[in-house]
Amino acid sequence: MRSSVTLRRAACIDIGSNTTRLLVAEPDPAHPGALVEVAAHRAFVRLTAAERRSGIPEDKAAAIAEAVAEQALTARANDVLALRVVATAALRDAPGRDRLIARLSAAAGVPVEVLSGEEEARLAFAGATAPLAGDGDGIRSVVVADVGGGSTELAHGAPGAVPGWWASLPIGSGALAESFDGADPPTAQHVAAARAAARAALHTVGCPEAEVAWAVGGSATSLRRLCGEELTAAALEDALERVIAAPAAVVAFDLDLHVERVRLLPAGLVLLAEVARAAGCPLHVGCGGLREGVVLDLLGQEE
Repeated sequence: MRSSVTLRRAACIDIGSNTTRLLVAEPDPAHPGALVEVAAHRAFVRLTAAERRSGIPEDKAAAIAEAVAEQALTARANDVLALRVVATAALRDAPGRDRLIARLSAAAGVPVEVLSGEEEARLAFAGATAPLAGDGDGIRSVVVADVGGGSTELAHGAPGAVPGWWASLPIGSGALAESFDGADPPTAQHVAAARAAARAALHTVGCPEAEVAWAVGGSATSLRRLCGEELTAAALEDALERVIAAPAAVVAFDLDLHVERVRLLPAGLVLLAEVARAAGCPLHVGCGGLREGVVLDLLGQEE
């Protein structure tokens, strides 16, 4: 017989443009709205913008399917009540998407859902702000920035509520990193061009100002090691200088990060710095995001 704790456990597999990630989590009894991580796994399979436009190569499709199958087994080994597999910008507009989705659904043993930009932003906002709803120190407005590989989702609203504003930018850490033309490390000219592109994209959607902003996604999570929990302008600039001071392999070894993550960090740092500027408020590394939002949704459906 399952325990009462196990009955409140759910899992999400998130297929992104840079990584395929698993989260298995259950409610934190000490903090309403928060989750306790039971298991997590990450597989790097980076899809370039060209591959997303022209079709995902067989070797990468096979690698994603293998990662999904392994992560689904891990989820079920942890006796989850429900498993949801979602795909974001990686597959949203990819040629041959339906065939690949069918393949990944077979690997997962459940249907794979392709999230719209709005749904992705809503779930990331829910995952980032749910713990603030009970003890948010009176915070009334939050911007959540989910920097992915192929897109960046933004949402603005009150903690624990449905966001009143959202936007999906067709620019992410992977897409922006490709503008570096393979330079390792990128030059100051590459960084300046990326900054201009990120600023223009944010200006187009008109990101509202807020009391605080939360950064979620792979780039933000990796920055804890470089900047701590608060991503001040000075901290982001210092981190950028560190990750472009040497080739990615050297920086990855020094910081104990995956080399593929380091290749993406300069672009991620540029995007996050521009989000903080647009939102006009401090930027913090979020403790939850899209996967946490999906798990919270699943647990809520079972109540």
